[in-house]
This record gives sequence, structure tokens and C-alpha cells, in this order.
Amino acid sequence: MAANIQDTVILFGDSLTEGSWTHNGIGARLTNRYSRKWDVLNRGLSGYNTEWALPVLRQFLAKVPAQPLVPQVRLLVIWFGANDAVLPHSPQHVTIARFGENLRTMVRLVASPTSSHYAPDTKIVLITPPPVNTVQRGANLAGREPPLELDRTFERTREFAEEVGRVGQSEGVPVVDVWTPMWEAAGKEEKALEGYLYDGLHLNEAGYKIVWEALLATIRKNFAELDKDGMEYIFPHWSYFLDHSLDEFKATQWVCGGGAAAADA
Repeated sequence: MAANIQDTVILFGDSLTEGSWTHNGIGARLTNRYSRKWDVLNRGLSGYNTEWALPVLRQFLAKVPAQPLVPQVRLLVIWFGANDAVLPHSPQHVTIARFGENLRTMVRLVASPTSSHYAPDTKIVLITPPPVNTVQRGANLAGREPPLELDRTFERTREFAEEVGRVGQSEGVPVVDVWTPMWEAAGKEEKALEGYLYDGLHLNEAGYKIVWEALLATIRKNFAELDKDGMEYIFPHWSYFLDHSLDEFKATQWVCGGGAAAADA
């Protein structure tokens, strides 16, 4: 068991989250940015919609009162919609009303004082699904054995991206709109989205770069205290040893968020 030394960021979502350590995605970039400051935990669930993911969130969030060995979640990033937005013939299908309700429940699990998972110091960010390239996606599905029919439409996915925005507004939670900058980067041509999606649905490095820039801008705008430049290392910079002895270092208990406390005897 790892000791409770570093606070955490949790990325919660579908395959776009599960794969966010590949292609220089947001998981990899957050881990690099917050090295020695936070641990970044990937709770991506490939293929899941919000209906299936909600009970998972209830299981991995700590309950109140939190146990002493449970690290504090400083930031929870919720990124769903790509699977919820499939057409009704798919078992992943969720109505847009149910999708919005599920997102609100996820937010309130953390933000509501009446929740058994209430964590007032945890900041929450929602991310919209990116645009889908039905030309690319259709070709990918048709080439499988056996061939599969197209399971998404551009407009339906757009509606789910807009619903994320409505949920964020009603719950007072910042929303990272990745739909708009990606669509604009593609010149508002669906086929040109192949520059940001490797199969019409999942992001390549260029796609993740757009998401990362939007996420970072959202953190800086809404949660300046979480911007890494103002955070101390959990364990001190090596120059600490120029002015302190190793015995002093050993006698100090380094704690989450930077700083120190007296070590246990």
C-alpha cells in the first residue's frame, strides 16, 4: 500500500479517457505537468456510457468521513458523451435526457453536502465529446468482420456536447468545450476531422493537443490555485540539501500540498 503523500487528479470517462496516456494525451500531459505534486489517476472505461459508469464512480470515490490513508482528490475531470450518443440500435445508447441526469448525479455525488461522497475541496471539470467523423467511422466499421453499420451521427454527437454545456451551467461547473475548437480547426468540414481522429471517433495526438489546451485554459481561468506554477513539490528541490542535513530531512514528514510536519517518532 502506498502512503498518503500526494493529492490526486482523477480522470473519469470512456475510451477517450482510458487512452489519454497514448498519443501524448491529457493524462500524459497532466502527469508531466504535476510531477512530484499530484498523482494523476486514470479511471477511463472503454465502451462505457454514463449509465454503466455511474455505479463505478460510487465505488471508487471515498465516503465521508474519509479514511486517513485516502489521498484528497484535488481535481475530478469527467468526460463522457461519445458512447451515450450512439444510435438507438446500439446497446450503448442513452437518451439525451438520461445522459444529462447521469452527469448531474456524478457532479452532485461530490458537490452536494447531503452526499456520502461529499468533498467540498474537490474541483470538478466536465469535458464535451469531440465531433465524430462519420465518413471515417463508417469506413472503419464497414471494414470489420463481420461488417458493422454506422452507429453515430455528427448532429447527434453535437447535441450531446451541447448537453454537457447545459449541465455545467446548471450545476455551476466549468465545461471544457472541445467540440468547437476541433470543428473550427477542421475548417468546419467533417472529412477534415481525420486530422484529429484516427478512426473517426478516437483522438490522435493533434486531437488530444486541442483537448489539452482547452483543459489547461479552463483550469487557469477557474481554479488558479491549481495551476502548477504556484504549487510546491511534495518533497523539496534537491537544493534543500545545500542548507539542511540528511538528518533534518529524515526528521521531517512531508505532506500533501507541499510543506512539512514533524515526523512520527
